[in-house]
Amino acid sequence: MAGHSQFKNIMHRKGKQDSVRSKMFSKLAREITVAAKMGAPDPDMNPRLRLAIQNAKSQSMPKDNIERAVKKASGGDAENYDEVRYEGYGPGGVAVIVEALTDNRNRTASSVRSIFSKAGGALGETGSVAFSFDHVGEIVYKPETGDADAMMEAAIEAGAEDVVSDEDGHTIYCGFEDINEVSSALEKALGEAESVKAIWKPQNTIPVDEERATSLMRLIDNLDDDDDVQNVYSNFEVDDEVLARLSA
Repeated sequence: MAGHSQFKNIMHRKGKQDSVRSKMFSKLAREITVAAKMGAPDPDMNPRLRLAIQNAKSQSMPKDNIERAVKKASGGDAENYDEVRYEGYGPGGVAVIVEALTDNRNRTASSVRSIFSKAGGALGETGSVAFSFDHVGEIVYKPETGDADAMMEAAIEAGAEDVVSDEDGHTIYCGFEDINEVSSALEKALGEAESVKAIWKPQNTIPVDEERATSLMRLIDNLDDDDDVQNVYSNFEVDDEVLARLSA
């Protein structure tokens, strides 16, 4: 595991606090509202909305919250959010990509720049680090869905590009433009996935020591705390021994 997914697993092991859960639901609701506003309010007719709702359900977001977020898109009081991507470098030159949904670009840019600066990093121009990542679809299934061979076979049949299986589950990767087609085929073969989303997957990872890993995780944690930030991706890697200490 590398980068942000590794950090997220640490957070999950520590358990979600109510405040963290509330913030997560707020971000999921924002994505649902934006998706519903950009297309039809029917998930069967709107692939982005379908994915947003599926991911909200995988995080145990209440049905009422999901329906409220969809309805908000057709209301006159729905905010207009812009999708913005920020790119920069964290401590030790590690690449970081930040995706945000904001109704105030100046506020969000200022906040993200400040977080990078305080962590000893720096915000760069758009495109400054994205070239070292691939924008792909990530489809995650629980370990009990099947063994590695069965998952690989199903993934190949569905048109996926790669599968990574470990004790935490099965992660299937596909082309960004193929997310809906591949995830639909997998759902027919394996059932509903734990999550389906577009991610920035690093082409190569940078190993970091415990001190650097602590600083990077603090940077990512602070970015995640910003209400406008939806997702954070990075290309650092931490070995299992350090990871165990940090997640203890």
